[in-house]
Amino acid sequence: MNILVINCGSSSLKFQLIDAGTEEMIAKGLCERIGIPGSRLVYTPKDSGKIITEAVMKDHTDAIRMVLDSLTDAKVGVLTSLNEISAVGHRVVHGGEKFASSTVITDDVIAAIEECNALAPLHNPANLIGIQSCRELMPDVPMVAVFDTAFHQTMPEEAYLYGIPYEYYEKHQVRKYGFHGTSHAYVSAQAAKMLNKPYESLKLIVCHLGNGASVSAVKNGKCVDTSMGMTPLEGLIMGTRSGDVDPAVIEYLCKITEKSVGEVLEELNKKSGVLGLSAGFSSDFRDLEDAYLEGEENSVRALNAFTYRVVKYIGSYCAAMGGVDAICFTAGLGENSPFIREKICEYLGFWGIELDHELNVLRGKEVDVTTKESRTRVLVIPTNEELAIARETVALINN
Repeated sequence: MNILVINCGSSSLKFQLIDAGTEEMIAKGLCERIGIPGSRLVYTPKDSGKIITEAVMKDHTDAIRMVLDSLTDAKVGVLTSLNEISAVGHRVVHGGEKFASSTVITDDVIAAIEECNALAPLHNPANLIGIQSCRELMPDVPMVAVFDTAFHQTMPEEAYLYGIPYEYYEKHQVRKYGFHGTSHAYVSAQAAKMLNKPYESLKLIVCHLGNGASVSAVKNGKCVDTSMGMTPLEGLIMGTRSGDVDPAVIEYLCKITEKSVGEVLEELNKKSGVLGLSAGFSSDFRDLEDAYLEGEENSVRALNAFTYRVVKYIGSYCAAMGGVDAICFTAGLGENSPFIREKICEYLGFWGIELDHELNVLRGKEVDVTTKESRTRVLVIPTNEELAIARETVALINN
């Protein structure tokens, strides 16, 4: 059974074709600059190099058509026909309170996703475009929606409610939802396998650290808290997002700069985080790490603030769960920066955490980077959201 996984952005489309039997990637790729001059497809079949095709993609239907043509191409394709695609799994960012799990896509499901558009105006409409385009080109292929927010729907109300008039939650569903849920679910389940313990008996903290970053508390196999909120702006300092700020800061900035609320929020989303703290030096953590090691003041400030905020969330979630069995690092930064992991764990020595510095430098593999004497495990687990989406899709289609 071959599963096509689709992740649509406003002007981009990422995809993977996965063999559900072996769970191996057969092909992957990226459509860039959809609807913009200079659009192109970067297609990578398994065991082959990248194949770049520059072509006009006026919309996502054009992009998906190019993807399907590449997958079945006589020379570089990996399929003989589209009939070999058993199902399509779509990443959908926001399911609100309507979806606590993945679901087979129907007209009613699409309507319900559209009702969540106001909660994720930058993401859900693009996700829906991808769904509609696939349905148009593959009308007889079953499709599944996998929601970033679904894993976090097990949070208790004391974790997801904001301290605002309750009627805003009752009437308008203003609450914490959380994101990166597919990654948090995959990584926490993998952690249980690494520890050789039942998933339902563990207290885990997952640090999904990249340009977008979040931390979650997973107790007995369920998410009980997470750092992102109603939108991905809440929580950790990120690449360009501010993370937690006093809400009154927005009004104050509007007054002193004469900017609109929308303009200030644009800055909090796209010009803040480590980019802002480094005085515009970079939002790329690799650049900041190199400059930090050279003692560059702006980079030192930005990374100190970032790691401190991660530690605060780890500490609070340990308290909320009454302990922790393992801290898991994942995503681009969490998986690939021994420096950041070490800097965070330096704070946590009072828990008896002892890093094995030789293991900590390993990249791209699942590894416990602590010594045998460490009282709390620290795991590095490469995330695989595409595989997680494929698994969810297979489970629903088989049922």
